[in-house]
Amino acid sequence: MIKKIAVYCGAREGNRPEYAKAAYNFGKKMAEHQIELVYGGGKFGLMRAVADGVLENGGSIITEELKDRGAAYDKVQDFRVVPNMDKRKDTMMNLADGMVALPGSIGTLEEISQAISWTAIGDNAKPVAFYNYDGFYDYLDKLLRRMNRDDFLENIYLNAIYFETDFDKILQFMEDYQAPAYRQY
Repeated sequence: MIKKIAVYCGAREGNRPEYAKAAYNFGKKMAEHQIELVYGGGKFGLMRAVADGVLENGGSIITEELKDRGAAYDKVQDFRVVPNMDKRKDTMMNLADGMVALPGSIGTLEEISQAISWTAIGDNAKPVAFYNYDGFYDYLDKLLRRMNRDDFLENIYLNAIYFETDFDKILQFMEDYQAPAYRQY
């Protein structure tokens, strides 16, 4: 059962107010399903919006670097300060039952890509999904399908990644998820 979801998303709001509204609504849906948020702890951008939507469920971590920059969201009660970004990613994955990327930038992509790649090597048995708001991740989905078509990414790993805009469908994917066997050479 999914009790905690790690959400990776932008520390900026993007150029359309709909992004923050979608992030807030995603967080609100988490709260309605009594799912705790595990996130980077930031008070800016979509990170703040998703936290505002789910805050009553707590469950967050933050890096010392982020906290030292004055970016920590003071409304979050459960901070777990870690020494660096690598430890942050590892801690978030360990705390969560699944990982979701909302719209974001390079950091968001890096964090969710690590979760995906660790599926293939057997270090992540948890589901990974993209909240594909307004087709934000369509090109990534297309790229992954190209990797599969050109025989760089096996079907079992492609099928372990989910792109969706409906929270309930993402949650159902996560509830039904069976981790694929790790890659054998």
